[in-house]
Amino acid sequence: MPTITLNKETFEEAVGKKLSLDELKDRIPMLGTDLEQVDEKTITVEVFPNRPDLLSEQGFARAFSSFIGEKQGMRNYNVKKSTARVVVDKSVTMRPFTVCAIVKNIKFTDESIKELMNIQEKLSTTHGRKRKKSEYGIYPLDRITFPLLYAAKDPKEVTFQPLGFDKPMRADKVEEIHPKAKEFAWVAKDWKLYPFFFDAKDNVLCMLPYTNSHDTGKVEINTEEVFIECTGNDLENVQVALNILTTTLADMGGEIHSVTIEYPDKTVVTPDLSPHTMELSLAYVNKRLGTHFSEKELQTLLTKMGHEYEKGIVKYPAYRADMMHPVDFVEDAAIAYGYENFKPDIPNVSTVAEEDSVEKNKRIVREVIMGLGLQEVETYHLSNTKNQNTKMLTKHKLVELKGAVNEEYDVLRAWISPSLLQVLASNTSYEYPQRIFGMGSTFAPASTETGVQEQHVLGVALADEKTDYTKIRQVLDYIAAKLDWKITIKEQEHPSCIPGRSATIQANGKKVGFLGEVHPEVITNWELAVPVTVLEIIL
Repeated sequence: MPTITLNKETFEEAVGKKLSLDELKDRIPMLGTDLEQVDEKTITVEVFPNRPDLLSEQGFARAFSSFIGEKQGMRNYNVKKSTARVVVDKSVTMRPFTVCAIVKNIKFTDESIKELMNIQEKLSTTHGRKRKKSEYGIYPLDRITFPLLYAAKDPKEVTFQPLGFDKPMRADKVEEIHPKAKEFAWVAKDWKLYPFFFDAKDNVLCMLPYTNSHDTGKVEINTEEVFIECTGNDLENVQVALNILTTTLADMGGEIHSVTIEYPDKTVVTPDLSPHTMELSLAYVNKRLGTHFSEKELQTLLTKMGHEYEKGIVKYPAYRADMMHPVDFVEDAAIAYGYENFKPDIPNVSTVAEEDSVEKNKRIVREVIMGLGLQEVETYHLSNTKNQNTKMLTKHKLVELKGAVNEEYDVLRAWISPSLLQVLASNTSYEYPQRIFGMGSTFAPASTETGVQEQHVLGVALADEKTDYTKIRQVLDYIAAKLDWKITIKEQEHPSCIPGRSATIQANGKKVGFLGEVHPEVITNWELAVPVTVLEIIL
């Protein structure tokens, strides 16, 4: 979780009240953040990743002030219209969304500039997934001529002076020598073209995902008006980021102005700071919390958290990225009520604890297999298409993760055998035979409430010069005999196995798994040097 250090004086000024150290130590953790340290000058807190609006003195003070009753309710921000335009070219397919704003009448100090740079960096690291999902730029407005163009270009054809450098250079050289380029080259590893912002005089504002221009991208103490752009792969993500940045500057005293964004197929005006709404049932809140709140009491609690509530409808700020379901407002109501005020009750029903049936079954299976001398391994539920399909010569339908942090872990695994082969591939320096097994969940797209079907699966892998179909079949027969499994084996081809050396496992007429000798091409794909046999069965 990101940790931020707040200037205590700035924080108290934004809150509108000075609190003692004891009061801060008591109240800050109750807001739902982890207080690490507080003294006369600084406050250090750990913020949950789902609350990027708390990553600045202004954002944290805004929420805290409402929580302690100093400035309760929703903050309203006025957005004035402007004639500024940004044209989005169809070439920016690698980062297709941008939203922008102008903020005027800001009185910067060295401290407030530092605050702004800190929230920009923290926001891109957390909300922007280290610039993979989105990133943000802030520029002095007086150095920019509208309209702006957001377009992807060949870096060999663009020349500009990067921020912090003393001379212009060709953009393709930036990736070689700029410190930020070295740090974030992984974000753009498959890009042939790079996104740039250009102004009406063809001046470069920035090269994404690396750096601003020295000429147009340096905010200084005499800067009074700024242009903000947020770019990314998800429109909602960049909208929230822009809302956080603009409201932070507004809380510093700035005046927000809109920018018109002209996409190839539509035109939008940003930022949109109008509140969002969601239905919220009082009965649902009380059932979840075991309380008996009235409508008025719920309204008071949600007002403490910066929302508005009336007759089953809750309004919440446009900068809150974490409000996705009514249960999120239940959590806010509980925070406002105070967890220390909930009274624990001893259940009226007398129960006797027992081992979960699934875990009991897994324990028994584990004990049987370990009797064969196999070693258990724990593997991740997350994987990638290359490991799950490409290396295995298969075409499984995979459950993709929205907003994955990187390409190594962007899907849920559909089967466990690739995970076992990955373990073997990571241990080629150890002697053979290597005999391993693992139990865990696999996932497949399904027409369920969650859209995912989860199954508990056992996988076995034998890596040895002498392993073959007979050896892995003996493992299966031993397990089935010990556990009294009623299964049948039917010869059937499997794309990951050698033709004629694989079979399906069936129970009650249904396929529940497979076993076989791994195909040489698969072994080569995993850079293994010995034959491998595998077994996989749904528990």
